Amino acid sequence: MTIRGATSADLPALEQLWRAFFAEVPEAPWRDVDPDVELREITEIVAGEVALIAEDDEGAPAGFLLARRMGARLGRLTDLYVVPSARDRGVASALVLEAVGRLRELGLDHVELEVTAANSAARLVYERWGFHEDELTLVAPLDVLDQRLAPKAGASSGAVFVQTDDTTAVERAVSAFAPRIGSSGSTVEAPARGWITVRDDVASREPEALRRLARELSDRMGAVVILLGIEDGAVVRLVAFERGTIMDEYLSVPEYHGALPPGDVIALAANPTVLARLCGAEPAAVRAAAATAASPSELPPAAELAATLAAALGLPPFEG
Repeated sequence: MTIRGATSADLPALEQLWRAFFAEVPEAPWRDVDPDVELREITEIVAGEVALIAEDDEGAPAGFLLARRMGARLGRLTDLYVVPSARDRGVASALVLEAVGRLRELGLDHVELEVTAANSAARLVYERWGFHEDELTLVAPLDVLDQRLAPKAGASSGAVFVQTDDTTAVERAVSAFAPRIGSSGSTVEAPARGWITVRDDVASREPEALRRLARELSDRMGAVVILLGIEDGAVVRLVAFERGTIMDEYLSVPEYHGALPPGDVIALAANPTVLARLCGAEPAAVRAAAATAASPSELPPAAELAATLAAALGLPPFEG
């Protein structure tokens, strides 16, 4: 195998190699790749930057590398490709090693490259050579951003239910936590059905703050605590804590906030056995009340669904 600098006479061979490379590792469909523009860039690099070609023992092209100056100290490896028949023979590393020497002759001391996050095999090779992550490029469909960021039509609300009749202990725990979320209006209601209801002016409107309040109360008191809330006026969320640990979670539309792995979708459907143990409810009643669907329109109104779930669990009436 021979590694040498590419010249203008090698442009036809470089074009063939680039097209093979592009066919094997296509760009993401949302990026527009113009072959004419890419081939013009190859011509420019051959004329004044670092362009290498690998040839097998018969002189046939086996791979290529292109790199260019990006600054006073930095170069960029723009293309690296080895034909399938020449792989696992050290051709890629030989191309990069030769490029290192030529980039150093240009006065550079660092080189960067781009690789797709999904190309785990290439990333492992590059890391072994000494490359490390410096910047991350993130991409998102506009439809997803629109869905996630657009103001929601409805408001969020909710309450926390603590399995105890010790009102004083709950009041102390709430007063210690509320200032951390900027709350000035917490209420601790009298025990009902074996539960004390806690409502908070800030946490009731912010699902994440409500979750923190429920976890804090469960952890501080070593108690079973149930969070029950409505998010965006559309979906019902229930989280069951025991001694500060999440034991079960339910979301009436599991993928309301975005696509999830199948296992997570199942996990958000509620576990009647666990909830029955924590609350003393009938598993069949919990199973019937914890309905899920692909969209809010396929379920009863969120306030009705939350009230049904509270009744099935034996909680005080839910007032969303």
